[in-house]
Amino acid sequence: MMRERWRKFLIWLANFLGPKLDKYRIPEEPVVPEIFLPETEADLVWLLKKLPETVLKKVDRQKIMMAMTFSRKKVRDVMLKREKITFVHINDFMGPLMLDKLYQSGYAHFPVIDEKGGIAGVIHTSSLNSLKIKDTDRAASFLNHEVYYMRDDYSLTQAMAAFIRTNSYFFMVVNYGGQVVGLITFEALVEKLLGELPEDDFTADDNLMAVAKR
Repeated sequence: MMRERWRKFLIWLANFLGPKLDKYRIPEEPVVPEIFLPETEADLVWLLKKLPETVLKKVDRQKIMMAMTFSRKKVRDVMLKREKITFVHINDFMGPLMLDKLYQSGYAHFPVIDEKGGIAGVIHTSSLNSLKIKDTDRAASFLNHEVYYMRDDYSLTQAMAAFIRTNSYFFMVVNYGGQVVGLITFEALVEKLLGELPEDDFTADDNLMAVAKR
């Protein structure tokens, strides 16, 4: 009987003193979820792949991963190899068959070879207006003699610096022996950096009012 009275008294005392003692208690620190901090690049890639679409879209995740490896890639990894290049001889006639061959290739830049087998220049499809070209016109008539070179072991960072330095959009790629082994365009480099080429149908960049009102 006495034990039961003591039990009830202690319960009452705890209920009475509890609220009064609350202000003297040290508040418990809130439980913070453990944050995973990547320690290696592989950890970061793993984390990026785990992020839901609501946090980071797949296309943006891909861009981050492409940018992470950009400086480690070499020009030889992204260049158009020599065997896939469409070459034009300086004395070739630029008739319908040749024009069709160039357009069907899907590329926009075509190295032109001279009589000695060297690179005489480049033809860009933008200079080929089929309405003005005659069957007797030779490749030499549409030649851009400005040619730049970079080595196949350049990093893509070095390649980007070369494009910016020369304000060019096209480079022939050579090896240590000076032999042409491929070509690389600015577009290909941008694609490797961003994961895709930005698309925009607007073409009137030289029209002030069109730009202002677009």
